[in-house]
Amino acid sequence: IEYIQSSYFNKKEDTRFSSSVGKFVGFTEQGVKYAANWNKDASYLSAMKAQKEAVCLHNVQIDYTAA
Repeated sequence: IEYIQSSYFNKKEDTRFSSSVGKFVGFTEQGVKYAANWNKDASYLSAMKAQKEAVCLHNVQIDYTAA
């Protein structure tokens, strides 16, 4: 299971956080700057990593019991 959060601007992916990578990755010039700043913030990275457990793992149990 992987948690992914992407940010888009003008229909182009700017940044992406992936729980398997564990950090933000920028895909545009501005996105690289955003990702670098967000990756410096340890508390923000921890909060994003926790989203996998809070969102994905919780909902997987719901999906499997409903099927």
